[in-house]
Amino acid sequence: MYSLFLHRRKSIELHQCTVLVNLLQNASAFSNSFSSLQDVRKGKTFTVTYLVDSLGLTKKLAESISRKVSFEVKGKPDSVLSLLRSNGFTDSHISSIVTSYPQVLIEDADKSLAPKLKFLKSRGASTSELTEVLSKVPKILRIKKDKAFSVYYDFIKEVIEADKSSKGYKKLCLSSLPQGSKQENKLRNVLALRDLGVPQHLLLPLLISDHQRLSGDVKFKESLKKVVEMGFDPTTPKFVKALRIVQRFSSKAIEDKVSFYVKLGFDVGDVWAMFKKYPPFLNNSEKKISQTVETLKKYGLQEDEILSLFEKFPQYISYSDKKMEKGIETLLGLGFSKADLTMILKRLPQCIGLSPESVKEKTVFLVKEMNWPLEAVVSTPAVLGYSLEKRTVPRCNVLKALMSKGLLGNKLPPVSPVLGVTNEAFLNKYVRKHDDKELVAELMAVFTRKKRQSKSLKGNKSIM
Repeated sequence: MYSLFLHRRKSIELHQCTVLVNLLQNASAFSNSFSSLQDVRKGKTFTVTYLVDSLGLTKKLAESISRKVSFEVKGKPDSVLSLLRSNGFTDSHISSIVTSYPQVLIEDADKSLAPKLKFLKSRGASTSELTEVLSKVPKILRIKKDKAFSVYYDFIKEVIEADKSSKGYKKLCLSSLPQGSKQENKLRNVLALRDLGVPQHLLLPLLISDHQRLSGDVKFKESLKKVVEMGFDPTTPKFVKALRIVQRFSSKAIEDKVSFYVKLGFDVGDVWAMFKKYPPFLNNSEKKISQTVETLKKYGLQEDEILSLFEKFPQYISYSDKKMEKGIETLLGLGFSKADLTMILKRLPQCIGLSPESVKEKTVFLVKEMNWPLEAVVSTPAVLGYSLEKRTVPRCNVLKALMSKGLLGNKLPPVSPVLGVTNEAFLNKYVRKHDDKELVAELMAVFTRKKRQSKSLKGNKSIM
């Protein structure tokens, strides 16, 4: 019996020791994780300060770059900046390079970058040519093989020069690249896009894109043919977006997606019309579409209203549930009813994509400061998208001036003819029509004076 008791006691002690060891290990792991997190934050803080001080970037841009690359010492970045500046790159060039390709800051300046710059100069590249090409498409610096690097560089140079002179460009010989290689296929495909008239600012990013589909052959040709036949304009970003979507999915997958939309109540023609408005809408899964529908139903929208909303503004389908709910709750919190919400969404579907703070600020100004009723915003929800400082406030200042002189009576005119027209139409109706030249000059001064700072409006939580 004593032996059994002793055995149980030893077992308990052993278990306690095991628990203690696990606790110590977990504490150590937590400590290491916390330490690592601190190191990451320290690196990002150092990176932001370095970019602001060394290149004069805004803090916002520097913070954006620090999310892609960070460092805690300035050795490598200093070497990179020194190398670029010694080769004729201005701070403006370097800012463009770092913004597009932040990883350049942690490259080995002597072993990686310097040989490439030396190689290009040995081929006859002038300082002006070098700085222009590399500041436009800096990601070619990550290409390691000289032949591929050389061909890509020549192509970019040709496109830039062709755009400057409005002349054609010469076809580059691709024989220096392995036939059927990723680089050869991509360059050939980009040349095909160039032939169609895709402009430089859309073309060059595709050249250094990591999208594998742009390196295809048969699939690329088939996809390109489909997008052209759909009538997309090659000079617009929608053309490139549509091409990527068609390439991404098989014909069967696209048919299935279209069939799902048909089950929801759309005609096939409606689906392709939405695709032409916003190609990425086909990226959405059946689960995502169903979630969006259910979220909108929760706020009182009927199925036919939801379908109409999607048809007018297919981008809506891609919004996250959190974003939609925040936008809708903002409107309801301002005093709009669910019926008002439905009307606003019908007339301005994209309002949910606007910043909740901006929507709140503009509504508060129109209702609380200008004394228009909430119904005025419901009838003309486009006002929620207008610039407060550049459009709304200057025009409302003119109305205030006219009312103070008794020239408008005591009743405000409707919102639409005040804010929904062009500047020219507004000035003709409320300023220039007066015979009194001094009054016209005074009203013009009110209209064009320094834009009102709207910070005072922020923080107002409710209108009612």
